Amino acid sequence: MIQNETLDLLEWPRLCHHLSTFAATKLGAIASRHLQIPPTQTQSLALLAQTKEVYELETRLVSGLSFDGITDIGDALERAELQGILSGEELLNIATTLAGTRQLRRVIDNQEDLPVLTELVADLRTYPELEQEIHRCIDDRGDVADRASQKLAGIRHQMRQQRDRIYQILQGIIQRQSNAVQEQVITQRGDRFVIPVKATSKDAIPGIVHDTSMSGATLYVEPNSIISLGNQMRQLMRQEQNEAEAIRRVLTEQVAEVKPDLERLLAIATTLDLATARARYSLWLEANPPRFIEPQKETITLRQLRHPLLVWQQKHEQGSNVIPVDLFVQPQIRVVTITGPNTGGKTVTLKTLGLAALMAKVGLFIPAREPVEIPWFDQILADIGDEQSLQQSLSTFSGHIRRISRILAAISGEQENSVGVIHELPLQSFPAPQSLVLLDEVGAGTDPAEGSALAIALLQHLANTTLLTMATTHFGELKALKYEDERFENASVEFNDVTLSPTYRLLWGIPGRSNALTIARRLGLNAEIVEQAQNYVGGASEDVNQVIAGLEAQRKRQETKAEEAAELLKQAEKLHQEVARKAANLQEREQQLRLQQEQAVQAAIAQAKGEIAQVIRRLQQGNATAQDAQAATAAINQIKEKHLPPPAKPKPGFKPEVGDRIRIPKLNQTAEVLTAADENGNLSVRFGIMKMTVSLADVESLNGEKAELPVKQKPAEKETPRTSPNKGGTQPPPPAPAIRTSQNTVDIRGYRVADAESELERGIRAATNAGVLWIVHGKGTGKLRQGVHEFLQEHPQVERFELADSKEGGAGVTIAYLR
Repeated sequence: MIQNETLDLLEWPRLCHHLSTFAATKLGAIASRHLQIPPTQTQSLALLAQTKEVYELETRLVSGLSFDGITDIGDALERAELQGILSGEELLNIATTLAGTRQLRRVIDNQEDLPVLTELVADLRTYPELEQEIHRCIDDRGDVADRASQKLAGIRHQMRQQRDRIYQILQGIIQRQSNAVQEQVITQRGDRFVIPVKATSKDAIPGIVHDTSMSGATLYVEPNSIISLGNQMRQLMRQEQNEAEAIRRVLTEQVAEVKPDLERLLAIATTLDLATARARYSLWLEANPPRFIEPQKETITLRQLRHPLLVWQQKHEQGSNVIPVDLFVQPQIRVVTITGPNTGGKTVTLKTLGLAALMAKVGLFIPAREPVEIPWFDQILADIGDEQSLQQSLSTFSGHIRRISRILAAISGEQENSVGVIHELPLQSFPAPQSLVLLDEVGAGTDPAEGSALAIALLQHLANTTLLTMATTHFGELKALKYEDERFENASVEFNDVTLSPTYRLLWGIPGRSNALTIARRLGLNAEIVEQAQNYVGGASEDVNQVIAGLEAQRKRQETKAEEAAELLKQAEKLHQEVARKAANLQEREQQLRLQQEQAVQAAIAQAKGEIAQVIRRLQQGNATAQDAQAATAAINQIKEKHLPPPAKPKPGFKPEVGDRIRIPKLNQTAEVLTAADENGNLSVRFGIMKMTVSLADVESLNGEKAELPVKQKPAEKETPRTSPNKGGTQPPPPAPAIRTSQNTVDIRGYRVADAESELERGIRAATNAGVLWIVHGKGTGKLRQGVHEFLQEHPQVERFELADSKEGGAGVTIAYLR
């Protein structure tokens, strides 16, 4: 009983009515208005899962889930089971319901990551053959169609012929007796065809009078000449009714045969509609999904919690703005006492918490900022407002006590069955019942001293027997409980001393001040009276109020600093986003410039190749002489100087390698290295069409740097040369290996060569201090590895590179040693 009282006190039926406006079907609206509160946490979690998936589905689909065609066919199914004959409209509703649920299942099956909804509709049977049969026999108006049976079609054909004969005869009578006819029309009275005859000329057209006008001036007569035809028409009409009824009876029997499946179909459709209503209502509230926390381990966190009924009032009834409250209850807290002035929002806070707990239990999202963390309460019990009865002679205090007694009885009854509850829900290891108790003005309505003592005893009892109790009070003695028992916490509603009005903000850890004397003084009450009252109160009370005022001022300063810090953080985030955007623009610009450069180089190479081809063709046209070869070589050198970019600064210790371009000062020629220098310092080169062997001492780089001459070693001291994958020269032994970290490792597997180059550039810059860079490119086809090696070969910061050992990745990893 007390739980039903609590629902009424929290205005839960009003919230359910708001929820029903988001339902798409009549059954969904009825289910929303009579929302059942699950008895177990498992059921609540299942409802929340449904709401989350529908919420996600509603955001994916343009128009959301559609429940078109689904109607309440429950009564029709019951009558079909009792061998009644369904009407055409009822049969048509069954067919549209089958089609609508099939469309729902199709939409859900076509989506991914909806395991709960997919399982819900997995066993849904929509009987398309029954739907097709109904549509074949029943037209869109709910009438039995001619195509339902040949017999029915034949009867209706005879009826049309009979009706034509009757109309033909009556039209002839109207033309012949036009003076006796009141109006030249053919109408029906009952199932008989009649014509309107003037009362003064009734003998002119003998027949049966079936009706008379209100004035008596017109008689509706069935002429004797068509009576037999009318009788035949009535017989055909009865035959038609019997045949149509037989068709509907067959369809009804088919419906009755699958009644259990259709009832399940209707239940699933209602469940989906209810879940959709919860999701749409939650979206409208801008609410977030709750997470059920473990008692005694996690903090209840409800940031910027808003009262859902006040939100509705604000948006639909032009109400005032809703001021949210913050609720943070530490795991060890069992009782929270809220103090403060009247109309300050204490009662609204209680109701908001109660509604939030109920909404989480039924699968609704809670109108608060993420994260929304709240326990699952077995019972939610409340004593809010006055309960006065003139008939029972009950005072406000008596009404409170009677309701509190019922609350304690409900808690004790739950405690007796707590073993069974814990057995069903193994997660609930908390020994006391998981009840939420909300008490408004606890202990009020009687002598303050006795009421205060009773309130203290009651709250201490509830601290031992409930998961959380939240109570509002004006008793100052309750503020001290926090300092005597760690399970108690104080909170207060803020009051503006300047405007003498509440701000509706909830302050945690600070008890409310007594503002009566302050308000009286500022409102102009006689100063002597206020001072006398202050003497009665005592200095200790004033000292406490000053301490509380100091705490409130300190809290405001901290909040101001927190707001300033938040603003600085916001500006820093904005600056970070701006820098990131500019960096992205620079990177994009760099890629564009690189692409343009590559395109320019390709164009220059193509042009150079064309010019070289012209030189070759001139040589091929006649007998080539040495002078011709020298002229061709000079022309190619001019092409090279014209199209190739200026040579990069040579590396220290220049060593000509195969494919390098070198200069031979003695011959004033530029040549290409064909073979690497031998131990004597000799190497083969080619310029033009001529090949020759030259000494390292006679060559230099294109930059004018002299070649490094080899140092001859004793045979016993020779070591096996280490050769880079891309270079033929002998390298000095590597330094001691560096430690591989995430800072000097870059993973480019899956990249294209062009995209990998930018990643390599960043990796080289990041690993400069380390002196070595591990490049993970994978094995694959080898194209990425080849591109990496070509890039490293030309990079000025890379001294050398080699493939890693097998334990480091082998051919899938290249180690680059940086300068």
